[in-house]
Amino acid sequence: MSTSVGQILERKGNKVFCTQPDTSVLDALGMMAENDVGAILVTEGSRLVGIFTERDYARKVVLHGRSSRDSKISELMTSNVLTVSPSQTLDSVMQMMTENRIRHLPVVDHGALVGIVTIGDAVKAVMAEQAATINHLASYISGDLAP
Repeated sequence: MSTSVGQILERKGNKVFCTQPDTSVLDALGMMAENDVGAILVTEGSRLVGIFTERDYARKVVLHGRSSRDSKISELMTSNVLTVSPSQTLDSVMQMMTENRIRHLPVVDHGALVGIVTIGDAVKAVMAEQAATINHLASYISGDLAP
């Protein structure tokens, strides 16, 4: 049994917070704080063009002495964004996150942005799979399930 990205989105919802490339870093940070998220997707129309994360802020603004008010998201965002599809498995998502050292993956279905999965979503899904396995084995051992 392996959970798919689509199943994760069904459970958590597909709300995604987006901004435009010309948004100031300060405004983007305000949106992230207001919505308690660690990343915001950058779009032009319906096209995904980047992602801006708390890590981007710490490494590209704070460490370089830039101003959040004067810097634009387009100057600091990660523009080569890795994405996943709803049909991909939890295992493949975790492998991508681990290999690329990322915590957020936009979900794209036939070119359309349909959600985002985070490392927290992945951990919750793994825990749910493990709990289901444990419950199944406990029921089998206690005789509640036929072999």
